[in-house]
Amino acid sequence: MSDEHMSAAGPLDTTRTPHARLRTLPLDGVTLGRGFWSRRQATNREASLQHGYRMLEQAGNFHNFRLVTGQAQGDYRGRLFMDENVYKWLEAVAYALAASPDAALRVMADNAIGLIAAAQQPDGYLNTYFTVVEPQQRWADLDHGHELYCAGHLFQAAIAFHRALGDARLLNIATRLADHIASVFGPDKRDGAPGHPEIEMALVELYRETGERRYLDLAKFFIDRRGQGKMRGLGWYGPEYHQDRVPIRTASIMEGHAVRALYLMAGVTDLYLETGEQALFDALMRLWHDMTHGKLHVTGGAGARYEGESFGDPYELPNDQCYCETCAAIASVMWNWRLLLATGEARFADVMEQALYNGFLSGPALDGTHFFYINPLLSRGDYARAEWYSVACCPPNIMRTLASIGHYMATADTDGLQLHLYHQARVADSARGISLDIETQYPWQGAVKILVRETDGASWTLSLRIPAWCRDATIRVNGAPVSVSAEVGSYATITRVWQAGDIVELELPMPARLLEAHPLIDTTRDAVAIQRGPVLYCLEQADHDFDLMAAQID
Repeated sequence: MSDEHMSAAGPLDTTRTPHARLRTLPLDGVTLGRGFWSRRQATNREASLQHGYRMLEQAGNFHNFRLVTGQAQGDYRGRLFMDENVYKWLEAVAYALAASPDAALRVMADNAIGLIAAAQQPDGYLNTYFTVVEPQQRWADLDHGHELYCAGHLFQAAIAFHRALGDARLLNIATRLADHIASVFGPDKRDGAPGHPEIEMALVELYRETGERRYLDLAKFFIDRRGQGKMRGLGWYGPEYHQDRVPIRTASIMEGHAVRALYLMAGVTDLYLETGEQALFDALMRLWHDMTHGKLHVTGGAGARYEGESFGDPYELPNDQCYCETCAAIASVMWNWRLLLATGEARFADVMEQALYNGFLSGPALDGTHFFYINPLLSRGDYARAEWYSVACCPPNIMRTLASIGHYMATADTDGLQLHLYHQARVADSARGISLDIETQYPWQGAVKILVRETDGASWTLSLRIPAWCRDATIRVNGAPVSVSAEVGSYATITRVWQAGDIVELELPMPARLLEAHPLIDTTRDAVAIQRGPVLYCLEQADHDFDLMAAQID
């Protein structure tokens, strides 16, 4: 394993991205200590990933690859996008193995990679459904065929193995497929865009990993081709279901399938980060404002409607009939992370944290083997987590998010280090020779102690996010109060010539708060939510001997 791969970034690498305000840290730049997320990572590694492998075998995902290679007989099993779950599971495995080697898990991954390599066609094409079931229909159904969507997840898994483990096997498969796609689509070639966005951000990241400009150009092509109003919708939804109603540069409404929309926004933000095109950034800000000012649940959940798994109208945010797919919360984290890297503004980190601790974290059970697909804010007891789903996008998506959670906690720039999420950890910017040790019981306690472990002897700035939920934050450096001008929901900045052994103490008071919804939200009038720190609380019937529907608070 080369040093290059050991120091590479996680799922996103902005170290050479021209229009990123913040630089992602190396993969080993954040090492989590014991705490909230590390416990969930351990469950993910010890239970979820093994469970995922068994479910992929049981559901037929691996069987479909064996059909392509002649290692199995019978019918194709499952939906036409079954390949995606294998790729997302592999991405999770790569980051888990980088943090903690596991021989059994590595054998599982090697088995999966071997199947994928054997299933790739001589021209680079790779999709088990269309190879086995409809070989004459390659690229014939861009609206609902999911070929490009599955390819995007393969690219991300390949990048993860290359960065985390120095393993280029999947990357070689991915670049062959990407080159095949580039030979089919583009100016003066096949027109169109994927009905389910995802490949856009994957292609940009593949460009960052390989330096091949044609992958960035292909991502731009797919983004530019949206908004033609040509895609077939679903049910009573028209092209807006696929974000194809208007071109992205003139869009102002978050609409249609929530996961599709948010994946597209992540890809568009990636394109902006590489090109700096102002029209893209302006559109992203309009769309983010539309989502966060009337289309986002208090949990950070996105997607108000069961119908089309879609965004609703402004303030259409039902409690019991909302969809709030776990994948949508993950996609929101991915988009807000990119906006944070582009701007350095705390509001994006606030939305990211809100989704992580609530809209996302409700997805996995504590045992790591049961998962929510949808996350209603009110259940009458008729909905429970399941081991797997016939459309199993959420479980492996949860796995890859947990495996890479440290990636979202800190960044660097020319001025210094920024801490966005708080956790027991060591944070290091090896490029500058700076490292910090962080002690905290966040999110249960608001005390954060930061020890400067290494420094370069020069003046630099430590930026600490003051969450939007926090009032009266205080900071001390080496025991002395520091007067810091920082608005709520921004970053407190401390610039000085740091010395090894310096201690920063951040105190984020966490009184329980009652949140009242906007009065235009019908279902939450005369109701409040209870929040402490970043965590929203849920009343559960198992804890009480009265009907919760009759519960009142003074």
